Amino acid sequence: MRTALDIMSTDIISVTPDTDIPAAARLLIEKNINGVPVVEDGKLVGILTQSDLITQQKTLKLPSVFTFLDGFVPLGSLDKMEREMRKITAMSVRDAMTPDPVTVSTDTPLEKVAAIMVDERLHTLPVVEGKRLVGVIGKSDVLRTLMGGKE
Repeated sequence: MRTALDIMSTDIISVTPDTDIPAAARLLIEKNINGVPVVEDGKLVGILTQSDLITQQKTLKLPSVFTFLDGFVPLGSLDKMEREMRKITAMSVRDAMTPDPVTVSTDTPLEKVAAIMVDERLHTLPVVEGKRLVGVIGKSDVLRTLMGGKE
């Protein structure tokens, strides 16, 4: 049975939380990758994807409010608006990344890796031992394996 260890890339391209957004965007474009793990002190702390960077071009949706006794009561989540605002105005990876990303371990079966990527709509899946990043699996790695290209 094939596992994450069999298909993961160990030539890991990563960034730190303090990497600035233009440098991270350049890295994704130059390396032609969808996402990069965010590593601090050797531990995985997040993932930054093209979608996280595209979010910066989004317009902030203000929550609907109604007035009650001369006060405003929001109908939406203020926490969600705050997270969205932080991503839109991000200057560093720390503010734009997705913290605590979905991960797999080296012994996760290939079928489970594929299911996670499809169910969670992920293009990049970090492989960890504990909190330490040991590899990365991209959708192309899964496809290449299914087509018989990587043993």
